[in-house]
Amino acid sequence: MDVRVSTGGRLHFGFTNLSLSHERLYGGLGVALGEPRTVVSAAPAEGVDCDDPDAHEYARRAVSLLDVPGARVRVDRRLPRHIGIGSGTQLALSTLSAVARAHGVEPSVRRFAPELGRGGRSGVGVATFERGGFVVDAGHPTARFTTARPADGDWTVPPVAAAHSLPDHWRFLLVFPDLDSGRSGEAEDASMRAVVERADPTLSNRIAGVLTRQVLPAVATGNAERFGSAVEEVGRLNGAWYADEQGGTYRPPVGQLVATLSETASVFGAGQSSWGPAVYGVTDEANAERAHEAGERALDAAGVDGRVRVVRGRNRGAVVESLENHE
Repeated sequence: MDVRVSTGGRLHFGFTNLSLSHERLYGGLGVALGEPRTVVSAAPAEGVDCDDPDAHEYARRAVSLLDVPGARVRVDRRLPRHIGIGSGTQLALSTLSAVARAHGVEPSVRRFAPELGRGGRSGVGVATFERGGFVVDAGHPTARFTTARPADGDWTVPPVAAAHSLPDHWRFLLVFPDLDSGRSGEAEDASMRAVVERADPTLSNRIAGVLTRQVLPAVATGNAERFGSAVEEVGRLNGAWYADEQGGTYRPPVGQLVATLSETASVFGAGQSSWGPAVYGVTDEANAERAHEAGERALDAAGVDGRVRVVRGRNRGAVVESLENHE
C-alpha cells in the first residue's frame, strides 16, 4: 500500500535538570507545531530506494527492524535541518512510520526510535510525533549517565510526565535567522557532556519551581501571556548552563533577537529553541499580525536576514494517509 506520513516540527524550551547532583537527568519540555512540516511517502518494494541520503539510512534501518522486504521512499517536504525545530527526529520517525504502514504494520515509534538514534536525551520529539500538544518528559535516571555516547538502541525514550492540548487561540512566532546551523551529532554530544559535567544544580531547583508554579498552570488554564513568560524564564535559566558552550545565554546574535522580541507587547515570551538558531515567540490569534511584524523588526535590529512565520500549535500526532484513496 502506498502511504504518506505528515508531521510538523517542534519547539524545545529546554531541560528541567542538567546536573549530575539530582536523581533524574534532562527532562525536556516543548510543543508540537503545525508548520513547517515533514512529509514522507512510501510504497512496498524489494530493497530500499530513496533519493534523500538521510531518509535512505532511516529507511534501511526501518526495513531491518520491521523485517520487511524493502520500500520505495520519497521525501516530499522536510523541515530545515539543524535549526532547532526537530528535523532529524521527525524525518526518522516519519520514514519509519511510512515504511511500516506501507507493509500494513502498526509501528511503535517509541520502541524503535533509539534504534534510529533518536530520543536519547529529550523525549519531546518522539512525544510530539505521537500525540502533539505540550509535553514534559521524565528524563533519565542520572545513574545511567555515561561520558561516551551509548550505541544506538542502548536507551529507551523518556516517558511523558505531563501533557496538555494547546489552546486553539495560541500562536507561535518563528524567526529563522540566516545563521550557521545549530549543533548536532558528535559536536552536540560533546557540548552536552561538557554542560552536564559542570552544571550548577541550583538552577534545576529554580526551573522546577517555574515549571510547577508557572508553566503547567498557564497551559492548563490556557493563559498564553503567562505561558510565554514562563517558558522564556526556563530558556533563560537553561542558557546559564550552556553559556560556555554557545557564547552566552543564547548563541550570538540570537540573544539580540530574543531581547528585541521580549520588549514587544504582542510577544508574551521569547527564546531560542534547542541549539538554535531558531527563535520562538509565544503570542495569540489577536496579536499574530503584530507579532509577525515584530519578528521582522527583530531581524532588522540584529542586522541579519531571515524568515518569519506565525503558526498554530498541533494537538495530534503524525497524520497517515493511504495514497490509494486519492487516486
